[in-house]
Amino acid sequence: MERLSAFVLRRKGMITLLALVAFLAGMGATPLAIQRLAEEYAHPGMPAFDANQEIVKVYGNGGYQRPFVPVVVLPVGQGAQGAEDAIGRAFAAVSAALPQARVVSYADTGDPRLVGSDGRTTFGLVFPGTYSDGSPPGGGLGETPDESPVIVAAMRPHLPPGSTVHVTGLDTLAPSVDAGGVDVPAKIGVGVLAAVVVLVLVFRSLLAFVPILISALAVFVSFVAILLLTLVTTVHDVALTTMPLLGLGIAVDYSLLLVARWREEQANGHRGDEAVHRAMAGAGRAVLFSGVAVAVGLVTMVVLPVPFLRSLGLAGMIIAGVSVAVTLTVLPVLLALSGQRLDRRRPDSASSPRFRREARAGRAWSAWARGVVRLRRPAALASGGLLVALTLIGLDVNLGLPESRHLLSTGAGHQGLTALRSAGVPAGAITPIDVLVTGDPAATVRRIRAVEGVATVLAPDSAAWRRQGTAVVSVLPVAENGTPEGEATITRLREAVPDTVRVGGNAAQSMDFQAHAYGAFPWMLALIALVTFIMLARAFRSVLLPLKAIALNLLSLGAVLGAMVLLWQWGWGTRELLDIQPTGSIGEFVPLTIFAFLYGLSMDYEVFTLARMREEYDRCGSTDEAVIEGIGRTGRLVTSAALILFVSFAALAMTPELDVKVFASGLALGILLDATLIRGVLVPAVVAMMGRWNWWLPGWAAALLRVRPSPAGRSR
Repeated sequence: MERLSAFVLRRKGMITLLALVAFLAGMGATPLAIQRLAEEYAHPGMPAFDANQEIVKVYGNGGYQRPFVPVVVLPVGQGAQGAEDAIGRAFAAVSAALPQARVVSYADTGDPRLVGSDGRTTFGLVFPGTYSDGSPPGGGLGETPDESPVIVAAMRPHLPPGSTVHVTGLDTLAPSVDAGGVDVPAKIGVGVLAAVVVLVLVFRSLLAFVPILISALAVFVSFVAILLLTLVTTVHDVALTTMPLLGLGIAVDYSLLLVARWREEQANGHRGDEAVHRAMAGAGRAVLFSGVAVAVGLVTMVVLPVPFLRSLGLAGMIIAGVSVAVTLTVLPVLLALSGQRLDRRRPDSASSPRFRREARAGRAWSAWARGVVRLRRPAALASGGLLVALTLIGLDVNLGLPESRHLLSTGAGHQGLTALRSAGVPAGAITPIDVLVTGDPAATVRRIRAVEGVATVLAPDSAAWRRQGTAVVSVLPVAENGTPEGEATITRLREAVPDTVRVGGNAAQSMDFQAHAYGAFPWMLALIALVTFIMLARAFRSVLLPLKAIALNLLSLGAVLGAMVLLWQWGWGTRELLDIQPTGSIGEFVPLTIFAFLYGLSMDYEVFTLARMREEYDRCGSTDEAVIEGIGRTGRLVTSAALILFVSFAALAMTPELDVKVFASGLALGILLDATLIRGVLVPAVVAMMGRWNWWLPGWAAALLRVRPSPAGRSR
């Protein structure tokens, strides 16, 4: 750090000019980069995704799309057998109202499994293709246009008097979600406002705007990198949502740490370049290691064969790297040239009350740390017990599709589902599986009918179901696809058909995603932990501190997953907090993305805290004093930085898109848990309990890491 600090301060003019050029280039590159971002959530190479894409390409509907399920209950005394003509006319009217739809009913097939045990209840499937508002097939649960009114209006005139018709299906049962997109400028505005308020309270001078300036520079420069990246690979537009907010948080974190250390050095009597050099020597290393920790966590998503997750990971790594670079080059120059003028509200006297306050640890946080150190075992037991309990809850996470029993219990969709259940129709009827067959599907249909868990198979011989030498077959399972029994049926179905038969549907695609994304995750986690251990062992000159940091970080992530299960899967407070009904499951990508982001961000705060504890221990030789001083020095900074990120992601969680709600709320909860329970209680308690062994680094390990050894001290 000393060499870097000397390098940039000897070239203040050049660094300032380069920063200005980079800022202007970033402003010019941002709109160009945004125009080149992709919008599709593609999963190429996954069998079900490729099958679904081919089905939509050939037939214009189905595949990942969930069908609408019209349920007709004929009047008393009249059964479906004998009313085939009326049923046929009703479903033909749906085809006329939705010209690109693929429709099937009892009248088309004569399949008795499309009629309930009462003989009066019958149902069909409607895959609308392009919706009436022009939207393409697919979309998130509850985000697709509701075609129920169109279907009911088309069918009712053709049904016998006294008949009732309700349209059910997962989309009609799901809470309606406005798919209008994320208002990115508004969310960034909320984050910036939160950052300004927090920083003004921390610095109480114009110095508060310096981290905002550094953050803006980091974000715009990152868009230059994103633009260059779009020239060689596809970058998803999810980067547009996450990168500015993540950049705001990370760059402000790093700037806050360095500026606070610079003020501390000023309070200790150092001025000019010397204060900057000392601040860089103390805080610069923490910033560098924190940036590497963030990048290491995001590697998880970069190596996955999922384009939009790779885009998230790349965008996060870019903003983390640029934030570190800007903080360690531009910020020192800015502090050297203008720091004292921006902080001029503070008297320039080492004897002034404000200088004395900057020279010592925070009184409130020091008092808190003394209490934790004094009650270290009860504090560790209480906080650790709560986190372990949440982690155990997290083991119950459901990554599959939502089940109807967790969705709306009122409305026309629920009435249709109730009619099906009352008539003894299997629940899986509303979650059919599309299968693409080349040539005559007769042999494949016979194979599929013999599969355990299959209720029936629908394969009408019509133009809507057979095109370009292929046939699309809809398999109705007994159990809903979102249940373990439904997934087992899909597995047996895949095993029963030859390789030339392609099994699609949204459940099969979800299963493929989970297998691809999580199959190698334990090995990836082990590799990330190893890299993190080596990095932190070198940073802290300790064997046990990195192990503790990794263990607590993973415990924190497990607790976040448990909180997500409580909030989104079990529905504890979801309706009250976010005004939306939980669906009984968590999106399959959510745990992975939350891990990737929070692993780095959580390690961010841990590096800040433990680096200062290590520094204080080297000075005084007492673990207890190192803990108290370390928390006293960093507690306010970590809390302030976490508050900015929490508000930013909480604002993002207010977006109408369900997937973004779940993802952003998980990040907000993770940051809140980490900055309070983990860093405020568990970390100081565990470090105090470990005593002198925190700082142990034997000679052989020090030689491998190329740092000075650190024998375990005698003092606590």
